[in-house]
Amino acid sequence: MAYVNDAIADATVARVRHAELVQEIEEHRARYYGDDAPILSDAEYDALERELRALEERHPELVEPDSPTQTVGSAGVETGFTSVRHRERMMSLDNAFSLDDVEAWLARVGKEAGDQQLVCEPKIDGLSLSLTYEDGTLVRGVTRGDGTTGEDVTANVLTIAGIPRALRGPDDGGAAIPSVVEIRGEVYMPVREFDRLNERLLAEGKPPYANPRNTAAGSLRQKNPEVTAERPLALTTYALGALEWQETPPDPRFKTQHGIYEVLEAWGLPISEHVRAVRGAEAIAATLTDLENRRHRLVHEIDGAVLKVDDRAVQAELGSTSRAPRWALAYKFPPEEVHTTLEDIGVDVGRTGRVTPYGIMTPVKVAGSTVTYATLHNAHEVKRKGVMLGDTVVLRKAGDVIPEIVGPVVAARTGKEREWTMPTTCPSCGTELYEQKEGDKDLRCPNARACPGQLADRIAFIGSRGALDIEVLGEKAAVALVETGVLATEAGLFDLTEDDLTRIPMFTLKVDENLSKAQREAGETPREAGAITRNGSKLLDELAKARTQPLWRVVVSLSIRHVGPTASRALATELGSMDAIRAASAEELAAVEGVGPVIAESVREWFEVDWHREIVERWSAAGVRMAEEKDESIAQTLEGLTIVATGTLEGFSRDGIKEAIISRGGKAASSVSKKTDYVVVGANAGSKAAKAEDLGVPVLNEQQFVALCEGIAPQDSVE
Repeated sequence: MAYVNDAIADATVARVRHAELVQEIEEHRARYYGDDAPILSDAEYDALERELRALEERHPELVEPDSPTQTVGSAGVETGFTSVRHRERMMSLDNAFSLDDVEAWLARVGKEAGDQQLVCEPKIDGLSLSLTYEDGTLVRGVTRGDGTTGEDVTANVLTIAGIPRALRGPDDGGAAIPSVVEIRGEVYMPVREFDRLNERLLAEGKPPYANPRNTAAGSLRQKNPEVTAERPLALTTYALGALEWQETPPDPRFKTQHGIYEVLEAWGLPISEHVRAVRGAEAIAATLTDLENRRHRLVHEIDGAVLKVDDRAVQAELGSTSRAPRWALAYKFPPEEVHTTLEDIGVDVGRTGRVTPYGIMTPVKVAGSTVTYATLHNAHEVKRKGVMLGDTVVLRKAGDVIPEIVGPVVAARTGKEREWTMPTTCPSCGTELYEQKEGDKDLRCPNARACPGQLADRIAFIGSRGALDIEVLGEKAAVALVETGVLATEAGLFDLTEDDLTRIPMFTLKVDENLSKAQREAGETPREAGAITRNGSKLLDELAKARTQPLWRVVVSLSIRHVGPTASRALATELGSMDAIRAASAEELAAVEGVGPVIAESVREWFEVDWHREIVERWSAAGVRMAEEKDESIAQTLEGLTIVATGTLEGFSRDGIKEAIISRGGKAASSVSKKTDYVVVGANAGSKAAKAEDLGVPVLNEQQFVALCEGIAPQDSVE
């Protein structure tokens, strides 16, 4: 009978957990849809729903008609708006969290619908809205609510500039207008406008909003339409609800989803410009990946993509569940925003003397990695964002960038939070901080030469891939070189010897080195204690190789403010030597394309400092390359051509393709313009490829570019 008792116990535990999850989810739905002030991130809420769904799959007897898995999320509280019943239900969407989930959905759709064309569009993070037009005139705007009944927000909808009061008919270049039509869309606040709104609120001494979605929802559901009118809301439409005709027009566009978008646009309604038609798992995966890569370049925030069967007859055949259509799916991108606790704020000094506050948080996993620290940029940003010690904060990690604290979750405050004050002295050397220029938002440490933090950062930067690419010379090695006093400035870097490295514990053998069997068989012998380690030997070898790096990399390595790879390449290519760069006037430097007056002045100021000049002189004496050396064996096949490379290429790194262009006499530009001769595209090329198409600039794939380098003119551009 033991298995019976175990089954009863399992069912009891499941029922208790089910009740807890239902209550928790409904509470968070009320905060999200009713108060527009959630205290959970979307990823955390999705995790609760996934747990509930999995629990109900194991125990189907727990499923009730009002379970969150069977209903559409709504406010769940009295809001003060008039309730209006939708003519046709507004449904939610089932979610997919991986490409495997998408393929499983495709398999289910395929059983009933075969190999169908789909449409893919961004999943805008906003508030769902239904617009009703009668005989072409807007009569009502209603939120989704619970899918059956929503809130009448017509007065507020009328203040949104992008929503037409009347649809365009055939006489105005539009499309046939039904007697009644419900049009579904998403209201959002553009990211740029959201940032401006927060800046204004902070200037007025008010707390900032956490994110554009909640701000848009709260703005649309204001009791006073005048408040809504002050908020820069926008709308994107994507579907039809109820549709009634006095006489059905023979318009074939109503037969497909992509045709519906064309009709919506013809009526004068805003649609997404990022909708794509796709067919097959590989094309779908590529489209989803491309959209995810471009997500931060869109005007609005998105948290995923929506896939829909294109044929509306097949949509009808597939039907829907109690809460979602079977013919559509929301693919959620891996979460880039999570909630965690801001435990403290530290400060760090960088290679240019800039002192940066950073958040120290309860460790949390975001975008595939565990994060404990996140940048806060400067004291002005801490104040602008309104974060306090002890706050629950929204943490964002977009792609490969440093994690950033977006803002506080004000609704989660308990009153125990504390304000933070920016220190007035350098955390590394204790020197008093200052503003370099009046109104500068960054505080800086003026002790550039002797500040250990700045020096170690500059040395580590020299070793980075973007500079001289010196293996072993990372952060730990740089700190060790400074802390032991081996380097007082970076000037002596290329004078390092074995004797110097024996003064550094991390590069010195403490006991006889044990060799592996393979090393002994290869004839290697153990070295005595006190000799430098293999990493020490490798550092010296890497420094020797770094002496031959091209001039532009040497210029980058000097850590001149504002002078990055683009400006360094331009200076090296145009002026040809470090001596010429040093001798040039500010006007001559500014005249170099890609430099300009700000960078020119920064270069002049850097060379006016005696210990800066000592760096260049000692590096030169140590054999570091200080002039451009053209390889005469390389044919100048790209001379006079301006070429932009974008996307991931198989045979070239980002720097590698620039070198290939420049070494053959071409100009490697970073942006596409009418002056661009070619754009080379790789995987996930993004907006530059689209701009090239708009401007009529020829587009090459990697093979065509290689042929061009060999002097073979491309016959055809990429379709």
